[in-house]
Amino acid sequence: MSHNVLMKTAPLAPGFGNGGVSYWYRALGRPDAWEPLPGSRTADVCVVGAGYTGLWTAYYLKRARPDLRVVVLEKEFAGFGASGRNGGWAVGEIAGSRERYAARHGRPAAVALQRAMFASVDEIMRVAAVEGIDADITKGGVLTVARNSAQQGRLAALVEESRDWGWGEDDLVLLGSGERLRVEGATGAVWSPHCARVQPAALVQGLARVVRALGVEIYERTPVTELRPRSGNVPAAAVTPFGEVAAEHVIRATEGFTATLPGHRRDWLPMNSSMIVTTPLPAEVWKRIGWEGRELLGDMAHYYMYAQRTADDRIAFGGRGKPYRYGSRVDDAGRTDRATVDALWETLTGMFPAARDAAVEHAWSGVLGVPRDWCSTAVVDHRTGLGHAGGYTGHGVAASNLAGRTLRDLVLREDTELTALPWVGWRVRRWEPEPLRWLGVQAMYRLYRVADAREGRKGATSRLARVADMITGH
Repeated sequence: MSHNVLMKTAPLAPGFGNGGVSYWYRALGRPDAWEPLPGSRTADVCVVGAGYTGLWTAYYLKRARPDLRVVVLEKEFAGFGASGRNGGWAVGEIAGSRERYAARHGRPAAVALQRAMFASVDEIMRVAAVEGIDADITKGGVLTVARNSAQQGRLAALVEESRDWGWGEDDLVLLGSGERLRVEGATGAVWSPHCARVQPAALVQGLARVVRALGVEIYERTPVTELRPRSGNVPAAAVTPFGEVAAEHVIRATEGFTATLPGHRRDWLPMNSSMIVTTPLPAEVWKRIGWEGRELLGDMAHYYMYAQRTADDRIAFGGRGKPYRYGSRVDDAGRTDRATVDALWETLTGMFPAARDAAVEHAWSGVLGVPRDWCSTAVVDHRTGLGHAGGYTGHGVAASNLAGRTLRDLVLREDTELTALPWVGWRVRRWEPEPLRWLGVQAMYRLYRVADAREGRKGATSRLARVADMITGH
């Protein structure tokens, strides 16, 4: 993302929206609020967090065991966090480091996790079809472009590495510039079929309606102030200002908001990501751009972007913005500063000059969970009764579905292919205390921005990006 002092000012559409959670809710309509917890109660499973992870877990538990009493507690409303704000990528890329998983559990286990992620994209589509969830899902795959020789080199390395890890020619297809989608300055691209576009808020709200119909109790506006482990004959519990839910298992599904829970501030870093969406583009603009296949779009920059062509013919475009707030603070209902809006607009129109006559309709931000080693996890401790999943590092739409099915099997004490995956029980050290945490992240992304700028001028891969990777273990 360019930070040139001559950065173009983004034109804002009449009625421009900033925050208010996301454009996805502006298009869908904000859901009616459900009631908070009316008092203490018991359950078989209590899930904390009504985003994708929590709702998928509740869904698969009730489908497997309809007799289970499942309670979901949510601080705001279902889908308030990343589940209702993300870029709409249900992408089958592994949520973590293949090399790290392989180092602990062997290469076949890491490959199995990758294949399970691929399958999760189709599983989301299957459930949406069976349950009548209309979330604008289109499996157009994901296109990753290079725009200079340094990025082209990394693209070629990506293909070689993926082949080495067992991705076939059908899993990752090397393309020339301009194939499928015309991106200004593109030198080449790869395409993978393992990705589907979704309307994020429609998916999470549809899933919430389905699990309620299955008998899951969802209580909104109910912040959890303590997760209490089992002690002797006293069951685990989620404590709230309105009472507590005691359960055989309490599952934390709070992803980027985990740092707001007492005792968990340094578990996962709440990394901020920002998005803009344009006004609808006319047919003649789309004719110049292409994008008929509704592929998702990413690039090989270090300070990367992500985008989709929406069902109503807009470009939704995202990037890092201000990546981290001191003290692991989260957001102000998605509000995004003007400099970030302008930077995203400059990158968008640099890639798609034909979109310059459009305007920005809405901007928003949200947080995703980043573990210290950038590896996701799914854990259930039967001794304490506590479990959790997350740390998806931006791949949460599909990874959360796999997590929900994995947590189901772990809670039910079933040995399956899912419970044998290497992310199960994965543990990692916590992030450093402040100010080291803030300084490290700021330095990392400062170096990435400078590296991208140098690569754009010189065409050679910058060593600064490798320094940035070393700082945070990415």
